Amino acid sequence: MASYAIFEGATMGIKDDAVEVRAQGWRTLAALHGLIENELERSLQAESKLSVVEYTVLDALSRQDGWHMRMQQLARATALSPSATTRLVNRLEDRGLLTRILCDDDRRGIYTELTASGSSLLAEARPVHDATLERALDAALAIPELAPLVDALPRLHART
Repeated sequence: MASYAIFEGATMGIKDDAVEVRAQGWRTLAALHGLIENELERSLQAESKLSVVEYTVLDALSRQDGWHMRMQQLARATALSPSATTRLVNRLEDRGLLTRILCDDDRRGIYTELTASGSSLLAEARPVHDATLERALDAALAIPELAPLVDALPRLHART
């Protein structure tokens, strides 16, 4: 016999309950992400004149061997569409923080590379980012719905 729960006047089966549990998990994850991103955005803008996504680009490039990435890789790293990535790269290139280089083995391929100015700004911004992230995670620990997710983060990293 199936188990049923009453939810806002509707009868739900076990399968529906599982969907709702995942949906609630997603909403909780989105809340944690929003809390952290808002804090990072404020701090990075105030201290370094960088948005979170701009910081993400500089950070992703700094972690590459040779400090460059193809535009498609950068789009994946930032979770942006190709056109949004191009606009972002244009803005960062205009600021002298990165440059584009044609790929030697594929003339259609374009690499994006961190400049010395971009590296310097990232070095300034990283402590701001890290301290803000730590404060935001500590604040999230005080919110009962978010605390289990924050507690799970080190275990998630250990699995990769």
